[in-house]
Amino acid sequence: MPNDREQLRVTFDSVADNYHQARPEYPAALYADLIELACLNPGDRLLEIGCATGKATIPLAERGFPITCIELGGDLAAQARWNLAAYPEVNVFQGTFEGWEPPAPGQFSLVFAATAWHWIDPAVRYRKAWTALRPGGHLAFWGTQHVFPPDADPIFDEIQSVYDEIGEGRPGTWICPRLDQLPDSADEITGSGLFTDVHVRRFGWEVAYTADQYIALLATFSDHMAMGQAKRDRLYSEIRRRLAERPDGRLRRHWGVVLHVARRSE
Repeated sequence: MPNDREQLRVTFDSVADNYHQARPEYPAALYADLIELACLNPGDRLLEIGCATGKATIPLAERGFPITCIELGGDLAAQARWNLAAYPEVNVFQGTFEGWEPPAPGQFSLVFAATAWHWIDPAVRYRKAWTALRPGGHLAFWGTQHVFPPDADPIFDEIQSVYDEIGEGRPGTWICPRLDQLPDSADEITGSGLFTDVHVRRFGWEVAYTADQYIALLATFSDHMAMGQAKRDRLYSEIRRRLAERPDGRLRRHWGVVLHVARRSE
């Protein structure tokens, strides 16, 4: 029987139309550090795991890198092809990374995943990435998380009573992490025995959302997609009510990213 990870990772295909607009852009500094740490040169071939609609693909395609993308969802893959149509050296394949076979091993300078690495089978991901990389190539992955600086918007604490009411409250003792408290996977990467020279960089930024924009964002999260419709209606109506009471009608959400870059061991 499929586990929760396998079941949840297919849910994003149902929101393909809204995903690209609702999800945040990654900071430009992330791409600059990625290119530097992975020692990328113009023309180096990249492999992206779980490209979704191409949020992280486009900035690298704009920099002239040929990219092979693998996306599980058929609708997401179709959206990515549309969004990346201006880049003839970018190809999107629909399927799982676990089941994908490269035309030849060792042809990529970088294998990367943006907010997708955690969905890949842990028993497969490092070995398969290692096989796809050329000698001296790099693995990189990162993911977005909600972070809470000292000036975080109080609405996220206030709305927890509604999550509790609908049976979707935070389990156990929930820590609202600051950017510097986000965990990294450096030990896991090293423990694979397949990668070395692990670098970890953190990036934080803020986005202001109207009620419609924030609800559109929540509608792309797997845990909110898994809620029953009545629960979502109750939650979203309360978000609208509370933001309507604010002069600007907006909330502020702080994002954090932990970038990992590691070199293929020989």
